[in-house]
Amino acid sequence: MLSRVEARAAGGDRPTALRVAAALLTAPLPVQLTRVRCERVGEQRFCGLTLSGVKFHRQIDRKAFEAEVDDLVGRAFACDRQIVEVDLWTTVPADAGKGAVVSGDFALPSSATVFATTARRSDPSTGPGTPSRGPNAFWDPAFLRELERGTSE
Repeated sequence: MLSRVEARAAGGDRPTALRVAAALLTAPLPVQLTRVRCERVGEQRFCGLTLSGVKFHRQIDRKAFEAEVDDLVGRAFACDRQIVEVDLWTTVPADAGKGAVVSGDFALPSSATVFATTARRSDPSTGPGTPSRGPNAFWDPAFLRELERGTSE
């Protein structure tokens, strides 16, 4: 049976993905980190973190969600000085509807992105500090409203 770290690590740079996943999964998170994917181009490393936008492990509001995003991105950068970019997105299951095609050429998406951001180590406006509020942050309006009301566990 794979460990949580091994099960969530993916990508062409699996050793980096394993290190980042191990660092981020050392303690329980209020959100579900479902995937850590890392790629390498030359000496540069790029990581993607995927969170689940449902089934939080504790009550979450917008402020807590932003703090968690900023912390996860900062900790990913701290794992390796060669990581130049961290992308983070949050997905929720998409309701394809009863009888919808879910595989093949006419398949409908099975998930929807409700939050996404890109942080670049070299860019102070998007770097490890506040990627949840940076210029690259995308918010689905319905997800944002839900967080502003506060979610349940």
